[in-house]
Amino acid sequence: MSEFATYPSLKDRAVFISGGGSGIGESLVEHFCAQGARVAFVDVAEAPSRALADRLAGEGLRRPLFIPCDLRDIPALREAVRVAGEQLGPIRALVNNAANDDRHANEDVTPEYWADRLAINLNHQFFAAQVVYPQMREAGGGSIVNMGSIVWKIGYGGLPAYSTAKAGICGLTRSLARDYGPDRIRVNTVLPGSILTERQKELWMHEDEIREVLDLQCLKESLYPPDVARLVLFLAAEDSRMCTSQDFIIDGGWV
Repeated sequence: MSEFATYPSLKDRAVFISGGGSGIGESLVEHFCAQGARVAFVDVAEAPSRALADRLAGEGLRRPLFIPCDLRDIPALREAVRVAGEQLGPIRALVNNAANDDRHANEDVTPEYWADRLAINLNHQFFAAQVVYPQMREAGGGSIVNMGSIVWKIGYGGLPAYSTAKAGICGLTRSLARDYGPDRIRVNTVLPGSILTERQKELWMHEDEIREVLDLQCLKESLYPPDVARLVLFLAAEDSRMCTSQDFIIDGGWV
């Protein structure tokens, strides 16, 4: 990562990342650790998360603090943020990354499934921000990065609950930015396009699908998790100190 930026303001900064065990979240944990940050992350998948912490420590980076957590359990999430702040110092950057983009046909969606999708993809973002706010306020400020998606902007079908949640995140960002701004807390949304995580490649993004996406992008290269992580680093660092209430799209020029 030497060809990319180093942010002095992130060194020793306490960072909390949700869904950090795989995909974009794994890259976020790795990139923040490489910046010298004090990183805590939560994930429901324990084995890969512990393996990630072991790998980064073995590479000579500061070991991230992994806390197992199902983000549908809001009291458990609140406790995880409390423990992270107690062990690492006041959280100055929160990255609400966790999500699940399983496809679902309209006719198959039940009220219970709809509520579960919103719990996994939207609700925890608000409650993580709510519980981290006092730590940021007392520390003199911070940055909250909510992970959205371009899916609702391009009118992508086949996952209505996920699209609704991701659209709602942009509204949540605007509201929190207004309320938290007086305390020097910035809130922004990152909207990725088609990111080639291992899960995407395994389930949906095969050779034909990748070609179709590249045809829709201005830049004819696939995006990968580190591309998203580097944007999030900028938004968490003081280099973006006057950026708030904004949607940052990273999609190779699809939208």
